[in-house]
Amino acid sequence: MTTQLQTPYFVIDEPILQRYYHMLTDSLAQNWPNYLIGYSFKTNSLPWLVSFVKRNGAYAEVVSEDEYLLARHLGYTDCEIIYNGPYKSQKSFCNVLLAEGCVNLDSRQEIKWLTELVNSFPDKTFKVGVRANFDLEKMCPGETTMGETSGRFGFCYETGRFAEAVENLRSLPNVQIAGLHLHSSSKTRSVDIFRAIARMACRLQEEFDFTLDYVDLGGGYCGGMEGRPEYPDYFPVIAKELRKCFSPEQTRLIVEPGISLISKCTTFVTSVFDTRDIKGSRYLMTDGSRFNIDPTMIKASHLFHLEYNADYTKNRPLMERQIVSGFTCMEVDRLFTHTDQPELVPGDRIIYENVGGYTMSLNPLFIQYFPAVYVRNGAQMTLVRRKWTPEDYVQGSMMDDNLPL
Repeated sequence: MTTQLQTPYFVIDEPILQRYYHMLTDSLAQNWPNYLIGYSFKTNSLPWLVSFVKRNGAYAEVVSEDEYLLARHLGYTDCEIIYNGPYKSQKSFCNVLLAEGCVNLDSRQEIKWLTELVNSFPDKTFKVGVRANFDLEKMCPGETTMGETSGRFGFCYETGRFAEAVENLRSLPNVQIAGLHLHSSSKTRSVDIFRAIARMACRLQEEFDFTLDYVDLGGGYCGGMEGRPEYPDYFPVIAKELRKCFSPEQTRLIVEPGISLISKCTTFVTSVFDTRDIKGSRYLMTDGSRFNIDPTMIKASHLFHLEYNADYTKNRPLMERQIVSGFTCMEVDRLFTHTDQPELVPGDRIIYENVGGYTMSLNPLFIQYFPAVYVRNGAQMTLVRRKWTPEDYVQGSMMDDNLPL
């Protein structure tokens, strides 16, 4: 039974999180002992969570200057940062390179920045990674997020932009192409996707005669879903492919987990606060919103369980159709339809499962501010982020007379 705290709130189950982290490290150690975990800040950068993965040895994988600055604020040094994505700032880009952190180049603009940096530090050797854009859909038909349209990140292999980038980098003095970044999004998160990505790493190594310090496969793994792959399913297959061209003794494997690590351990607890009957449908108003757990509006269903209000003791009639909705004033804020189930009443709780990935980082400040977050360890519940207040909302704002609030 969930502790009767004021809803809505998120709960992170620390033992489950630790179990998944150990599953990840054990699977990597058994298959590719020379590895590095870069925790995906964009997936969920809750400070408690960042502190947890940092204590367990993970680097910070960031994709913007703001995320870079957050990583620094939370104790990461520049050499403990993996810098990806198309939205780096030049200053933070240079900081990480100068500190010998991991920077995976994503654009020609970044090659220009690197050229300027090399000219300013002619006596220093810079090691960089290059993000490869390649036709994963052709290798795994029907499985990728972008389908037959191209992905928009990195240097495209098929059009020759990747080869052009390699040529430009090799023409720069004191620059070494030390890594490949091959993150790609998929709908299926299947083992075949990662087999194909590993094969592409080998193809690039053979074609361009790379000597690499690392291969970065990115994220996109599945985890915590019944009947779906887990870490022990992925890494034997990945290692088998990579060993055709690389060895753990010479090349480090970088992985950047997010959803696969934290979704299973996170729930979102909501309460029914009102019911109403309109044109033959029973509507349940809850204090959680679709925007809290499905901010991109793409989910067709939700994993959840119920905790019934103990004060409502009479037999509950079966209801043909109960539409569960959120607290907002938008008609699209409907979460699911509860069909042919016992009547739900105010005080009942709906607990959504597997909601740790992207939900907190994409939560809007719409009508209700950020909900509280607790960490559960056995019977103990620890508040790690209090519910936001109006004072939190107005921080940094100015009044009409241009004075800080």
